[in-house]
Amino acid sequence: MFCPTCKSLMFPKDGMFRCGKCGTEKNTAGTSQGFLTQLRQKEMVVIESSQPTLPKTNVECPKCLHNEAFWVLRQTRAADEPETKIYRCVKCTHSWREY
Repeated sequence: MFCPTCKSLMFPKDGMFRCGKCGTEKNTAGTSQGFLTQLRQKEMVVIESSQPTLPKTNVECPKCLHNEAFWVLRQTRAADEPETKIYRCVKCTHSWREY
């Protein structure tokens, strides 16, 4: 609740709302003192198959030695660290990382 006099935040004390700045008091009768927050669900996209829209590069697969792979950059560590390049082989779909 905000103070009607100075517009500062009022805090509950001894059954009254009291302004810490100017000392104005207001009765708490009929006033809700609770707060309600809602949690928002975050949607995350997971790549489960090789999409033809992903960029390709000429890098050798460590499993089948094919020389073409899809790649994507992800920030897997702290923001001051470089991103991780994740590769997926076009031929055998083996995935590996390069830091």
